[in-house]
Amino acid sequence: RGPGVPGVELAVGGVSVDRAHLAAYDRVCGFRLTDRLPGTFPHVMGFPLTLRLMTAPDFPFPLIGLVHVGNRITVHRPITADETLDFTTYAENLRPHDRGRQVDVVLVGSVAGEKVWEGVSTYLGRERKPGGGDRSGRNEPPAGTSRWRVEPRVGTEYARVSGDHNPIHTSRLGARLFGFHRPIAHGMWSKARCLAALENRLPDAYTVEVAFKLPVPLPSTVSFALLPDGGFALHDSRGRPHLAGLVR
Repeated sequence: RGPGVPGVELAVGGVSVDRAHLAAYDRVCGFRLTDRLPGTFPHVMGFPLTLRLMTAPDFPFPLIGLVHVGNRITVHRPITADETLDFTTYAENLRPHDRGRQVDVVLVGSVAGEKVWEGVSTYLGRERKPGGGDRSGRNEPPAGTSRWRVEPRVGTEYARVSGDHNPIHTSRLGARLFGFHRPIAHGMWSKARCLAALENRLPDAYTVEVAFKLPVPLPSTVSFALLPDGGFALHDSRGRPHLAGLVR
């Protein structure tokens, strides 16, 4: 493992949309079935490229055990299923964290040279540090707008449509190896499910940023809350936060 971020930018061109794949993704995440791509779908399209970056020997952390702590997506304009995208990815901003170090992995999607989409995923590489710990807070949760039952199949179904087959999401044994009593939902599924609930409210161009708090165990019941300032949140039945987000 290198001491810094890889000094490379990876690129792939001509990535087309498989409509059957898009429809399966829409169903798993709760989006309407249309030719317009959900804001989170290009993240899935570019995932093989970012995976290649993150599994390189000079990436600062091993992939297994890495924690996805935040994600910011900017949609510059609507993207439709008949468009072909080019992707680039690189890592930046390696910095300290209370529980280790974190790094940003940037993915940019373009159509004919025009940047139409950008995603920044923040990952935490956990390291033993004195005084580190969970500081997610226990503030009073907002009143829920709706409640969702998250079934165990969400882990395997989202793994199939996203390409993210981390066993903490699909296997009870795999989850236990990393300290979870049962599998947990993918953070990007949680974000996508929240965006699906906001689908009618989203403009053509927007930025949506989320912080992933506590994992969503499978199965569980979660409460979704829409906030007046453009924010939204996901909590468990005891009011503990899973996700905090903002659309602007």
